[in-house]
Amino acid sequence: MKTIHLVLGTKLLKSVDRAARRRKVNRSALIREALHEHLKRLQTQELEALDRRGYLAQPQRVEEFLVWEETAAWPKD
Repeated sequence: MKTIHLVLGTKLLKSVDRAARRRKVNRSALIREALHEHLKRLQTQELEALDRRGYLAQPQRVEEFLVWEETAAWPKD
């Protein structure tokens, strides 16, 4: 692990310290966890954007769904 210096405003630092105390972790652990979560959200957003672009470039056709209509239908009594 590497040590870095991070500049935070007074209000943000106080909020971080309160949150760390509530979670019973130190400030560094809380910030690491927050960064991991943020990076995961960014990756998810990037993947969703790729999916959107793919579907816009090659939209699904109605025929692709027809195969599943019988499978998805409720059984007849």
